Amino acid sequence: MTARVDALRPADLTAAQRELYDRILDSARATGPRPFPLADEEGRLRGPFNGMLLSPELGHALQELGTVVRYGTGFTRREKELAILAVAAREHSEYEWAVHTHAALEAGVTEEQIAAIRAGDTCALDDPLEDAVLATARELAASGDLSDDAFAAATGTLGLTRLYELVTLVGYYRLVAGQLRVLRVGP
Repeated sequence: MTARVDALRPADLTAAQRELYDRILDSARATGPRPFPLADEEGRLRGPFNGMLLSPELGHALQELGTVVRYGTGFTRREKELAILAVAAREHSEYEWAVHTHAALEAGVTEEQIAAIRAGDTCALDDPLEDAVLATARELAASGDLSDDAFAAATGTLGLTRLYELVTLVGYYRLVAGQLRVLRVGP
């Protein structure tokens, strides 16, 4: 797949783009070990981050939302990665799949569980909260909604606040998957 938009070079950025670029590279996403650096060897942003530079005001908002979704909810790393993988599998987002498969493995999700999520099969999870997160994320990713029964089950297990956070997390990653698909961004 050939990208539809060339990665912007740091030297070619406007002042507004450069401010966002610096904020992204100083964010929680950029700290710590990553198998997929946010920028290439020439400093061009990878994945969804290059697209954010196309509209810096919108990019700032998305970057902030993404940071809160990843680091500011009540979910464990495993729960977040299960939900993100459910979205990546449903949306056929190879970039999200590649990045978050690695993150899921680091969070203790097994290769067998990851394969089951990708195939849409039953995933053996011992934790009822993780099971609820995955089931809810799968339904949200598939339809953008929850049946009355799924809503009742999710609020019963997760509570209303965590369900709201999960709806937001799934919506954010669906949005990112759409941007990656339209811009033809691969892993």
